[in-house]
Amino acid sequence: MALRENDLRGMVSDIFEVDNYKSKIGNDKDVCVVTFIVDSKDPAEDLENFIEMGYDFVMDAECTTGELDDGKYRVFVEIERSKHLPEQLEEMMDGVSKATGIDDFRFRYYKEFKSVPATRESFEEKIPTDPDMYDATTGSSGINNFQEFFINSYVDDIKLLGETLTLKRVYKDLLEFKVVDFGEKFDIHQNLKGPVMLEGNGMAETIYLTKYIGDFNINKIGENFVLEKDGYALILEKTNGRF
Repeated sequence: MALRENDLRGMVSDIFEVDNYKSKIGNDKDVCVVTFIVDSKDPAEDLENFIEMGYDFVMDAECTTGELDDGKYRVFVEIERSKHLPEQLEEMMDGVSKATGIDDFRFRYYKEFKSVPATRESFEEKIPTDPDMYDATTGSSGINNFQEFFINSYVDDIKLLGETLTLKRVYKDLLEFKVVDFGEKFDIHQNLKGPVMLEGNGMAETIYLTKYIGDFNINKIGENFVLEKDGYALILEKTNGRF
């Protein structure tokens, strides 16, 4: 049965990922992988069928056979990496927007902290359209890659789903944050508002987080935690209660 407008409303995340997973059918530098996050199996299969049957430039679409450890399903869409990729993504997202009722989709490229609006301009700016561009882009992601940012930390498992960052250490409680911002330290501090929390709960939370994560410069400013490393700063808001 063909999807109608808004059939998948409330079932698909408004942030999707590009080139964060490996291609099943080809080399990553030749194939772009777009990943949608879906709440349950039936809508994931509906989205898979909608995309695979509706767009002849889609090489393959497939959903996970079961829910992953975050309780979600993934739909992986594979498209040839070419100069036509931005316009093809724009066309596909127009249809997905109608099916989901989401007018303001965003996407995260590779393993970047920040998502950006899913527009033709952003596709052209962010997503490599040939193998050489792919190698250069993924090879130079550096500190903006969330796994690289925490590479020397004490954290054993790092996940970024939508705007939610989860950090987990063995034998310790999972920590969950909302990613507020990321960028060069000077630019981030120019936009920060609120007092530095040097006493009471603020100091205790900062000390706990430093022991949990490792050798980062960490401060609590207002209700946000600011983690600094190599001239960059990450702003996090705690979302699953106090420490």
